[in-house]
Amino acid sequence: MESLTSRMQAVQSPIIPVVGELIKNSPGTISLGQGVVSYNPPHEAIEFLAKFLAEPANNLYKSVEGIPPLLTALAEQLQAFNGIEINEENCIVVTAGSNMGFMNAILAITNPGDEIILNTPYYFNHEMAIAMAGCRPVLVATDENYQLRPEAIAQAITPKTRAVVTISPNNPTGVVYSEAALRQVNQICATHSIYHISDEAYQFFTYNGVKHVSPGSFDNSSEYTISLYSFSKAYGFASWRIGYMVIPKHLLVAVKKVQDTILICPPVISQYAALGALQAKEDYLKSHIGALAHPAVGIAQVRQLVLDSLNRLQGLCSIIPADGAFYFFLKVHTQMDAFELVKRLIQEYKVAVIPGTTFGMDDGCYLRVAYGALQKETAKEGIERLVQGLETIVTS
Repeated sequence: MESLTSRMQAVQSPIIPVVGELIKNSPGTISLGQGVVSYNPPHEAIEFLAKFLAEPANNLYKSVEGIPPLLTALAEQLQAFNGIEINEENCIVVTAGSNMGFMNAILAITNPGDEIILNTPYYFNHEMAIAMAGCRPVLVATDENYQLRPEAIAQAITPKTRAVVTISPNNPTGVVYSEAALRQVNQICATHSIYHISDEAYQFFTYNGVKHVSPGSFDNSSEYTISLYSFSKAYGFASWRIGYMVIPKHLLVAVKKVQDTILICPPVISQYAALGALQAKEDYLKSHIGALAHPAVGIAQVRQLVLDSLNRLQGLCSIIPADGAFYFFLKVHTQMDAFELVKRLIQEYKVAVIPGTTFGMDDGCYLRVAYGALQKETAKEGIERLVQGLETIVTS
């Protein structure tokens, strides 16, 4: 049978499985690639599975937008942590991960041929979702520190623009956008009657006294702000597939059409686990992430270890300060192709990172370094391999 053509030919292939295959063929490789955490969900999440099993009707479909107890608990967390009040103008929809929330949003607000503004470097699944929907990503470069350029965003808006996407804390760069910049973007979206899609999957991962800001908490933002959240990172829920979105109420019918068609309802057993996770004491996040309260524990401690090693590459790489998520985004001063460099690092030094080309960075050699999945000892070994590999390969 002849190969069929479809819209998928215009969509880039996911990079994680590609790099995963290279790792598989090079046993002993330490991965600084995939954006996951090393720790497990809180025990409260597992305990709530008994509540799911105790209800005979839980094998049936449930509400498209999520089970009521979870919606109530999420509303409380949004109010307490994000400053977002759920009212008559907005609502929560639970999703199978925040990637699904993004796809829901794009399909709900666009027609084929519409434009979505992405700030580069972008998160590759966002760009892929836009292409799948038959829309066009319009790329706006961030500044030399990967911070937003609101004036450039405003200049990129056309009659076909439907939304501006921001990610803070950012994937792939790890930077945190300032409240002032996010307010500017929100105002631009309000002025042009377009949506601000705010991806906040890494909201709990901030360091050095930097605090997370949710655009959905700004005055009068409910009508045009779409906020995306995830349990995958902070609660170690990657495979449980639970995220949620806060959307303007006028989008609920459209979002439910999308979600009912693709999913019917989020996995109910995972929703119970998420409800349990929200009961976890604050110490769970503090001990695993570290960040503000405990900078010498958890991921915050691993982050400092990684940064100390990467600083040896000054002169060989540009290393931009990153106060969020669990990534550093390196610009390597070489003419080498980024993917070729990644292959050599895996094959010759048994350490894996992600090439910047998959994040839309084609004007040089960029690498994303992820450190959330590693314990301190493994991270130390992995980053030493990376430093040694880059010093040898790039200078040879």
